[in-house]
Order: sequence, then C-alpha cells, then structure tokens
Amino acid sequence: MGKNFPAANYKDISRVAKILGFYFCRQAKGSHEIWRRDKDGRQTTIPKHGAKVIKRRTLKAILEDFQISAEEFIKLKN
Repeated sequence: MGKNFPAANYKDISRVAKILGFYFCRQAKGSHEIWRRDKDGRQTTIPKHGAKVIKRRTLKAILEDFQISAEEFIKLKN
C-alpha cells in the first residue's frame, strides 16, 4: 500500500466489478453489498457509502477478491 495506491468510491469499484464479470448478488448487513462471479464462485463485499472514498485496507481486500493488482484496477477504473 504505497503512495500510488488508488483512491476509489463505490461507483468506481462497482464499475470495475462489472467489467470483471461480477454481479450484484444480495444486500448484506447495513450498507454493504455482496457481489459474485459464477465462473469461479468468487465473491466480495463492497461497502455502499455513496461518494465517500473507501478505506485503503478495505479496497486492498476487495482487489484481492477480484484477483487484480492496484495498477490493473487503475487501468480498468479509467
């Protein structure tokens, strides 16, 4: 998690999730959503906090669930 680690909000993460083949599966507790990808059974939890920037550690965990690097996320986000 260096200086070049991306900042992202819900909209950015959900857009990348759709590109990677994930889809909204169900609403979790509070303002969190479960996203799933059927081809390999992977899933992740994405906090839906509007335009608020997601914490770096949370984003890092989501990127690990997506199995992509921060650099790949930046490319897909733009």
